[in-house]
Amino acid sequence: MSGDLPTIFAISSGAPPAAIGVIRVSGSKAGIALRTLIGRDVEPRRASLAKLRDNAGETLDEALVLWFPGPETATGEDLAELHCHGGRAVLTAVCEALGSMDGLRPAQEGEFTRRAFANGRIDLAQAEGLADLLEAETELQRAAAIRSVSGAISNKVEGWREQVLHLSAQIEAALDFSDEDDVSDLPSSFAQNIDKLTSSLEEWLMRPRSERLKEGLRIVLAGPPNSGKSTLFNALVESEAAITSSIAGTTRDVIERSVAISGVPFVFIDTAGLRSEGIDEIETIGIRRANDEFDRADFVLWLGAEGEGPDGAWEVAARSDCSDFVAKPSANHRVSAKTGEGLADLKDALVVFGRGKLPKPGEATLNARQRKRLIEAHDAVISAKAQGDFLLIGEDLRSVRLAFDRLIGRTSTEDMLDALFGRFCIGK
Repeated sequence: MSGDLPTIFAISSGAPPAAIGVIRVSGSKAGIALRTLIGRDVEPRRASLAKLRDNAGETLDEALVLWFPGPETATGEDLAELHCHGGRAVLTAVCEALGSMDGLRPAQEGEFTRRAFANGRIDLAQAEGLADLLEAETELQRAAAIRSVSGAISNKVEGWREQVLHLSAQIEAALDFSDEDDVSDLPSSFAQNIDKLTSSLEEWLMRPRSERLKEGLRIVLAGPPNSGKSTLFNALVESEAAITSSIAGTTRDVIERSVAISGVPFVFIDTAGLRSEGIDEIETIGIRRANDEFDRADFVLWLGAEGEGPDGAWEVAARSDCSDFVAKPSANHRVSAKTGEGLADLKDALVVFGRGKLPKPGEATLNARQRKRLIEAHDAVISAKAQGDFLLIGEDLRSVRLAFDRLIGRTSTEDMLDALFGRFCIGK
């Protein structure tokens, strides 16, 4: 990255007040800024205690300072860190002193990470993993994001790319030394390696997408009016999110709540009671929306009469504490949201179901953008396998390499980068 870019700074720790507040400075003038604040040089990569002073010589704080000469830094640029006391006034004063220096300006959202990407310190897949890590709210989300940040996806793509380069070299050799474009001139290992690459890509495409970890599995509670949906919904999300009443048609719209159970993210959806008689216009809309939710659901808990729910739904015999309780001979679960009977078993079963649908702990996962690029690579590999002309095979393999390059960010559009790094906080 050009040294003409302004040097940036920002608070990179949590919002003040806090015990410690960390201010990062990155760019060609980071060293000058540090010397201006403390009045001396410090040994690289060693914490030093120093007084920070403004232009008038007024002491702003006493802090631990660190100096990291580029390019072997997090951003690939000269980098300084100021570990100050974490009061608002202290951090504001230090930032004002930095902002008064020529060539320095406050960082924008994600600008430190964007510079790390631009300087080759991380690739696009790692940057996306870091964004996911900052947003992680469950252990599964954290573990998957860590795998991406550590390069699990990037390393795999680089391995695939090496395989494709080897295949392309075989095609080039065949074009150079063969009088006819006859695929029989290719070594027998060529087709075998194409098959191995195809199988490897398909294995990754079969993995659950990373968005499932963030969005959660959609679990719809469905059944006729007064079947106990809203009461069970409140018990599952552990709040009074839905109004409960003995009056039919109380729930007239879709209600969603996100909750993690044993680290597994869920979105529970309470729906309008399904019936065909005695309904008004608003309730009709609610029932239509309930039916729409069936199509979006990962799973349905059916609280109505046995066998009348959507295909594959779990039969739940709810309201087991009530005098008018009707048992279901083949019920998956018998519960009472009021007494707690069967509720723990239902939650445990949902967790087991959820873990089977989500990435395994620590398994790297693809997001929608990465999956799209991998589908492009897979389709091009399949096309290459079916070709009988060396030139067409070579072109398909070039398309595979291009898809891999786009996946890890060797070719990226500014709009896409703006959207990604806009997810980061100012100090990241």
